[in-house]
Amino acid sequence: MFELIYPEVPAPLVAIKSVPRKAEVLPVVDTSGIVIGRTVRSVCHDGSRLLHPVVHLHIISRSGCIYLQKRAASKDLYPGFWDTAVGGHVGYGETFGEALYREASEELGLIDFNPVNIDSYVYSNDHEQELISVYATITDREINPDNEEVEDGRYWKIEEVEASLGKGLLTPQFEQEFIRLKDRLLALL
Repeated sequence: MFELIYPEVPAPLVAIKSVPRKAEVLPVVDTSGIVIGRTVRSVCHDGSRLLHPVVHLHIISRSGCIYLQKRAASKDLYPGFWDTAVGGHVGYGETFGEALYREASEELGLIDFNPVNIDSYVYSNDHEQELISVYATITDREINPDNEEVEDGRYWKIEEVEASLGKGLLTPQFEQEFIRLKDRLLALL
């Protein structure tokens, strides 16, 4: 695992002329986590493919089920699809750990958990490019999804997830990550 390395002075703005008032400002990074710039979220998702950091948290129950969230209908990408329990952008100035706890709290009301870093990798699609730091935690605590960000959430048996692959229920990014990390996630039990 590595951590983001921020410059001593704020990184330059990339691909924008001004920062709108309540815009979410994200770091732009190289593949080693060195912050080389900053920009707003909308630029990162407009096809610019600027590499920006993201955190994912997989929640595993003690019985070996995996918690998935159903993305809200208001999401710009994959509304209504089932996805990783927690996923979100690292804000400019944040560490991966700070973003992980913030996102878990915002999306699921989860504040007291012990994350284990599982992997880091670059994910690309037609719209964006992300440097993803993947974490997992084992818990049977009650999870309370935020209805603005998350439409629903529940634990899935591993066989149920496997049967849903390629059927248009799960986000393509979750499917790729699940296939890549399934054995490592289950080894935590």
